[in-house]
Amino acid sequence: MKKEIPVNAVTASTVSFEKYEQKFKALADQKRLQILFELCQRGNTCVCDLTEIVEMPQSKLSYHLKILLDAGLITKETKGTWSYYELNSDEIGALLSEQLCCIFRPNIKSPGCC
Repeated sequence: MKKEIPVNAVTASTVSFEKYEQKFKALADQKRLQILFELCQRGNTCVCDLTEIVEMPQSKLSYHLKILLDAGLITKETKGTWSYYELNSDEIGALLSEQLCCIFRPNIKSPGCC
């Protein structure tokens, strides 16, 4: 007997998986997760301080920060010659919210669901 699949407004053709792919790739690294954690704990932080906090040379740190920045998970503000980074709370909140839940759990409907 075939199991009937419920009809849902969200289908693979209407979801842009590319934007999620970039974000999850950025999250799939232990050092980048550590950077996000530190930014969450400290707030707006200078790159010069982050090098000491995560014990990483600035060149490697810049590489990881660019990936996080391109994924929209952090924001950057330049003050003079220094760059300050901060967690993009809206973007992190969207990834941890019902937004993805609606895509991968179509039988569950909640107020924030698509």
